[in-house]
Amino acid sequence: MARYKDAKCRLCRREGTKLFLKGAKCESEKCTLVKRPQAPGQHGTSRKRLSEYGVQLREKQKVKRLYGVLEKQFKKYVDSSLKSSGVSGEILLQELEKRLDNLVYRSGFATSRAQARQLIRSGAFTVNGKKITIPSMQLNEGDIIKPVSFDKIHLREGFVMPGWLEANVKEKQVKFAKLPTMEDLSEIVKVQLVIEFYSR
Repeated sequence: MARYKDAKCRLCRREGTKLFLKGAKCESEKCTLVKRPQAPGQHGTSRKRLSEYGVQLREKQKVKRLYGVLEKQFKKYVDSSLKSSGVSGEILLQELEKRLDNLVYRSGFATSRAQARQLIRSGAFTVNGKKITIPSMQLNEGDIIKPVSFDKIHLREGFVMPGWLEANVKEKQVKFAKLPTMEDLSEIVKVQLVIEFYSR
């Protein structure tokens, strides 16, 4: 399985914004983007003005890296959203948000999406009572996520659970209550630029 293995803080510096790829470190003073805000590389001391294509490319890269998806898989999500009826940008973000690794992260069971993927692959979560080891699995409204054991789980401190998820403290589980809307998504992404990039 292909995956990105290089320095993750380099990706935040490249996009010029925090992507929260390193969990708690991104929210502390140790964040690399705070110490070195310039773009990575020998000539990264200044950020040149981008063309229209460059702006669209950077936005596409930002969304792709935010959700930890590689190019081939990301393009499948885009193609699917373009073929669907409705607002393509909103459908694309919904497809990315419905991934199991993202929902584990949103539920506060992991400090980053990368950690969520690692926990899922090790069989740390069940969906509707069945153990799942596929991070990219698409969940549906009404599905319930529950940790097998809390021994490996470290709940994220100070996070706010989105309104489209419902926590059951007694049962120690989270329900995927409804599909998120554009207003529900906290990340500042201009998804229309992504659609325009692939519609060229």
